[in-house]
This record gives sequence, C-alpha cells and structure tokens, in this order.
Amino acid sequence: MAGHSKWANIKHRKGAQDAKRGNLFSKIAKDLIIAARDGGGDPSTNVRLRATIDKGRAANMPKDNIERAIKRGTGELEGVTYETFSYEGYGPGGVAIIIDVTSDNKNRASAEVRKIFSKFNGNMGEPGCVSWMFDTKGVLTFETDDTDALMEVAMNANADDINVYDNIVEVYTLFEEYGAVSDALKQAGYVATSAEISKIPQNKVELDSQKTLSFLKLYDALEDSDEVSAVYSNADLDEETMANL
Repeated sequence: MAGHSKWANIKHRKGAQDAKRGNLFSKIAKDLIIAARDGGGDPSTNVRLRATIDKGRAANMPKDNIERAIKRGTGELEGVTYETFSYEGYGPGGVAIIIDVTSDNKNRASAEVRKIFSKFNGNMGEPGCVSWMFDTKGVLTFETDDTDALMEVAMNANADDINVYDNIVEVYTLFEEYGAVSDALKQAGYVATSAEISKIPQNKVELDSQKTLSFLKLYDALEDSDEVSAVYSNADLDEETMANL
C-alpha cells in the first residue's frame, strides 16, 4: 500500500508558494461558496464543503473568512455569482490534464486557460477526453516522524490508499468515506497540512527530465491563474529532476 509519491514534493512546494502569493485564500473562498451553494452549509452532510473547510484550516485561513464564504454560498450574505466548469487536455509527453475553474466570467476564464495551454506546449481537448482516466477521492496530507503509526490509524479508519514520501504521508479516501477517515486521524492527534477532494489518475504516464520541466511550467502557469481552482494530471515525473527542484 505504501509507496513514494513524487507529487507530495511538488504539492508541498506549490502550497508554500501559493500562500506567499496571497491567492490561496481567495481560491479556497470561491470553493467554499460553490460547495455551500450546491450542497448546503452543513459540513456534516456536505462532504465537499467539509473537505474545503479542512483545506482552509490546513492553510491557516482565518475562521471568519471561512464562515463568511459559506454564508455567501448559502445566500445569507450577498456576493459575486461564480460558475464552476472544467477543461481537459494534454500536456508535454501526452499527459492528461484536467483544470477546474471557478470564475464570475466564463469567457474570460476560457480564454486565459487556452492561452496558457498554447504558450506552454499543451493542447486543449474535447469535454470527456481524459476525465474517464481519473477517480474522485479525498486526499489528506500529513508530516510526521512516525509514519507507521499514522498509517495504522488511517487503515483502521478504512482509508482507500496511502502513499509515503520521506516524512510526508498522503492518505486517500473514497469520496463518501472522507469525513470518517479525517475524523479518525484528527482524533488520533494528526493535523493535516493539506486536505482536498481531488481527481486521482488510474494510471500514470512517465516523463523524462526534459518533459518534466516542460510540464511543470504548464502546471505552474495554470495554478498561478486566479481563474483556476485546481489542476490534475496523470504525469509520473522524473524522480531525479524532482529531487533537484
């Protein structure tokens, strides 16, 4: 079950960069608004909202910001009307990419995503061209010196899969099991450094060092966009190149 996750490294790096840029809270707030609007404001019955709240807490988002975004989603407070939609395509080396967008202007967002794909050697595809290659799951990431103990708690809580990279542990859950697994780990004293509902590739495409660097330029450009809420890929990145980032 346990293995090495090269993505754990890049997610950690990107998480720190996003926090410094100041755009992470804005993206989480949009996701909270959408989750509350579509599924209600009660995290005990709304898995996506629960996961997004956990994501905000892991990023040290102020409690008032979280509550305000939820109220905007439920209509208790006025706010901007956002739409959510996804784009699919291919990056360097033919890797599959899904981009989730949350925006108040679909035309502007679409133009920006297309521009980024074109600039960084990607190709937009038709809806459904790669989404069938991914499964929707919960992902909780932890830093711990006792990975075995955390893994035992996660497995007993019915985690779907676990990846380990040095002292970073990624716990995967089925969508409907997210709350139970998250609660079990929290009760055991483990605090997640990140939490999300994600799209996990069923299989991965290996990239050499050159294509890894090319892919990361596209990935970073997409994630840096204020219009983009999440980027998913089936890239299996070159380990030596990742280690030198």
